[in-house]
Amino acid sequence: MKSWSGIRGLFLIVRRSLRQHALSTLVTAFSIAIGSGLVMAVFAIKTQSYQAFTGGEAGFDAVLGARGSQLQLVLNTVFHLETSPGNIPWTLYQQIKQDPRVRLAIPYAVGDNYQGFRIVGTISQIFTEFEYSRGRKFQIAPGGRFFSDDTREAVIGSYAAQATGLRVGSTFNPYHGLVADERQRHRDEYTVIGVLEPTNSPSDRVVWIPIEGIYRMSGHVLRGGGEGFKAREGETIPDEHKEVSAVMLKLRDPQSGFQLDQTINKQGKVATMAWPIGRVMADLFDKLGWMNRVLALVAYLVIAVAAGSILASVYNTINERRREFAILRALGARRSTVFAVIVTEAATISLIGSLGGYGVYGAILATTKVIVKAQTGVVLSVWQTDAALWLTPLMMLAAGALAGLIPAFKAYRTDVAEHLAPTS
Repeated sequence: MKSWSGIRGLFLIVRRSLRQHALSTLVTAFSIAIGSGLVMAVFAIKTQSYQAFTGGEAGFDAVLGARGSQLQLVLNTVFHLETSPGNIPWTLYQQIKQDPRVRLAIPYAVGDNYQGFRIVGTISQIFTEFEYSRGRKFQIAPGGRFFSDDTREAVIGSYAAQATGLRVGSTFNPYHGLVADERQRHRDEYTVIGVLEPTNSPSDRVVWIPIEGIYRMSGHVLRGGGEGFKAREGETIPDEHKEVSAVMLKLRDPQSGFQLDQTINKQGKVATMAWPIGRVMADLFDKLGWMNRVLALVAYLVIAVAAGSILASVYNTINERRREFAILRALGARRSTVFAVIVTEAATISLIGSLGGYGVYGAILATTKVIVKAQTGVVLSVWQTDAALWLTPLMMLAAGALAGLIPAFKAYRTDVAEHLAPTS
């Protein structure tokens, strides 16, 4: 009982001190909140971005494209970023499609946009057989349907629909290239016949049209056969003239990936196969590892500054509180009690700041979530658990308690007789 009374008395003293020095307490706690919130956000964004861009539960295994960089191929085809590395002949798509090691092959033809959103020409199987994430297929919003392969129809991703204002029944004219330039506007008109349900993936930023529409779009020249060929209205396009930007592949087993990698990447000279997707993106994150380390260093420096703020805040109050400590000692308080009061006060300020850090973390992540979704279609979660969310407050609490040791030692050495003497 006596021990409990002592503990309660200690916290009453701490509470009174914090209230008495409310302004410095709030300023210090605010700096701690910024530091802890920044640390939590840096590590949470790093973890979630890595998980999102290294494939996760993606429903595809590999991407086949023009000879060149695997990373550029993945960024362009999977995440609809970067420019296309080039095209491969339609005959190569047919060849890989018929390979017994390939379960599903979906061709992509890119190079156009609408208001900055990528237009991807493909086949209707993308909606019926392809899985954008393992076990998940595209779903059409009520009132819409998927396009047919020989029509001027379009199915649009949820974010692209929201940003452009397109809806079922709307018509639009594509633009050549990746930037909406009126001078590059095609005369071909497409009708939106469906809007996809949100997938929280880069597909939400895509305008999907039949691949035949890409071939027949005004101004497009096909070079699948080596020579320029322009499609004419009402005439069939020979397969030897067709070309695709990439082919999304679902393989039958991992062994198939090893075999195709040897055949296409190691021995062949015509195309490149990015496989596995996760490894290609992981290599990118490894190359950018220095950036994460810099951000982490900045966050740790902010924590060090916050700990310094605690030290300065508590230390500066010691001189004006020497008489208070002397009175406590005269009333029977031990030196250890005075020491504990200072350390507890510093730790409490740190705890208040750490709790406030969750608000800073939420604000940073919510803002980042909007930016990342707008630029890539990838959705970050404010509520996803991360070790940093509980390690950071503990680290801040420890830093605060350590910062309180110096002023605590100073208070510990308070001379009772000297500071109880009359001041006038």
